[in-house]
Amino acid sequence: MRGLSSIWHAPNGAVMCGGPVRRLAMMTTEDRGRRFVRAEPDCIFCGIVAGEISSTTIAQSERAIAFMDINPVTPGHALAVPRSHATDLFDITPVDLAACIHLAQHIAGRAKDRLGADGVNLVNCSGEAARQTVFHFHIHVIPRFKDQPGKDRIGLPWESVPSNPDEIERIGNLLS
Repeated sequence: MRGLSSIWHAPNGAVMCGGPVRRLAMMTTEDRGRRFVRAEPDCIFCGIVAGEISSTTIAQSERAIAFMDINPVTPGHALAVPRSHATDLFDITPVDLAACIHLAQHIAGRAKDRLGADGVNLVNCSGEAARQTVFHFHIHVIPRFKDQPGKDRIGLPWESVPSNPDEIERIGNLLS
């Protein structure tokens, strides 16, 4: 396994990013006494977190890990996942969700600074109807490259369709 880059919080609250770290990605109660990591035996992302399946890991924190997508839609397409198994957005804890978002933001900044991305999409698909294919929560970090069709193959933007203001208000009230 390659050396892993790590992200951690210093005692003063600053976010730190370090060089190579040689350790398994999964933290357990035995190796720092911090928390229990739930894993599913048939989950490919749990295997990556545990170091049992190889990946190109690019960043990690105590609660989340980021690695390159093996089927990228653009150069630099990465995934941020919680170390503890959660099926989707409806299953993940707020703390693990925040850790994934924080890691995704860090990777997005790297994509802009190091790859010259003009923008970044953060995408989460929760549930089969939303086209989720791996049922371990993950956020896609997708660098975007303006006017470079050879680099930017993602099918965004979607078609926006104007709606009736009364219908928008009715649905908004249901979600309030």
